[in-house]
Amino acid sequence: MALVCAGRTDAGVHAACPVAHFDTTAQRRMRGWVFGANTNLPNDVALLWAVPVAPDFHARYSARARSYRYVILNREVRPAIERKRVCWIHDPLDAPLMHEAAQALVGRHDFSSFRASECQSPTPVRVVESLTVRREGDRVIIEVTANAFLHHMVRNIAGTLITVGRGERPAGWVAEALAARDRKAAGITAPAGGLYLTAVRYPEACGLPAVVPQPASAIMPGA
Repeated sequence: MALVCAGRTDAGVHAACPVAHFDTTAQRRMRGWVFGANTNLPNDVALLWAVPVAPDFHARYSARARSYRYVILNREVRPAIERKRVCWIHDPLDAPLMHEAAQALVGRHDFSSFRASECQSPTPVRVVESLTVRREGDRVIIEVTANAFLHHMVRNIAGTLITVGRGERPAGWVAEALAARDRKAAGITAPAGGLYLTAVRYPEACGLPAVVPQPASAIMPGA
């Protein structure tokens, strides 16, 4: 049985609600698929629901948008329990300035400056629907939704915005980096541990349960 997922993530990246599909002739109640699968899955993976879909449904190609969250722990003291679940930046970050800079990336653009060299996509053009940066206590949260993402795109955006937040570059530098269409023009690739896939959006006709991205506090409890 082949399992087709909505997309791939890097090693160390977390997924709060990925979607996958498979073809089968077996007949079971949906409850049976969920609990049967969870019996055989590792402890860090759990199936939440299962529904029958049309023959032409595809977990990857039927998706219309995906949402990611990048979580930065911004304090002097290093994380302990959350060390593999956040990106730790001890220098103070200016979240409003990061948000201002991020708006240059909203819309349809060539994101060559934010794609990994090994990216296999035939085109660097993506449509970013929204990109926000906000502070929640000692966390700085980056939220981004787009029709699709390039390899390392969110992590490269996060690394670039962190540079702005530290005051090492002005807000306008993000727009300049985007226009350069050169990976060397943008910031570093931020660590994988702070990245979460939070939602995959499909047309209503697919009949999937509505997935609403969880608040950051639900995914990342206090350290």
